[in-house]
Amino acid sequence: MERTAIRRRLTWQVATVIDVRRETGTARTIVLDVPDWPGHLAGQHLDVRLTAEDGYRASRSYSLASAWSSSSSNTIELTVEQVPGGEVSPYLVDVLKAGDPLEIRGPVGGWFVWKPEQEGPVQLIGGGSGVVPLRAMLQAHAVAGTTPARLLYSVRRPESVIYVSDLKELAASDDVDVRLVYTREAPAGEPRVGRIDADVIEQYAFKPEDGATTYVCGPTPFVEAVADLLVAAGHDPARVRTERFGPTGGPR
Repeated sequence: MERTAIRRRLTWQVATVIDVRRETGTARTIVLDVPDWPGHLAGQHLDVRLTAEDGYRASRSYSLASAWSSSSSNTIELTVEQVPGGEVSPYLVDVLKAGDPLEIRGPVGGWFVWKPEQEGPVQLIGGGSGVVPLRAMLQAHAVAGTTPARLLYSVRRPESVIYVSDLKELAASDDVDVRLVYTREAPAGEPRVGRIDADVIEQYAFKPEDGATTYVCGPTPFVEAVADLLVAAGHDPARVRTERFGPTGGPR
């Protein structure tokens, strides 16, 4: 039975686009109906494959943007940010429409995941589109989480924020602490412009003694810098989980 499940996850299948939502000028969320979807954990990703008329194929990995439950059944979400000069992301962001087929494979990954039975606080730190799997974790946490959760989200400017309405709703609740860090341009009333640094980690992240599991996702330089800051602040490296993506936009 276990081998059958693994084989199914590693087999390409055709999903159908049932909706698309613009998130920013360069990113949008794609809602897919996937026949016989096996379910997934918050933080996992899947592979997307495009085939050109001449037979050329290109595939990329994208984080699942939504948590899964039995009620959501065969419906999953991806959020894709367009990569300049990319082979796959421009099509997904600007061309793909409701009713179109999309070849996928997954879910994949077992390390960068959050499970409801985990103990201790949950610290999420994302850079740019690295917020995508963290959003899935927040959705899962909202349903089953019993521990405190915090999100540190680094973006260039206000119009670069993905999931604006979701984050506003979270920020208005008592369940999750949300802090946006602007690196290029901040909205009116936000005095600080700059990268996540030691002071930000000290002020807004859980303390080492809190025993939080920390998930960091974003471009490789961002992830490496934040991981180094956490370790330097005294956080246990074994409790810092990272997911990075390179120029192609796929998780690494």
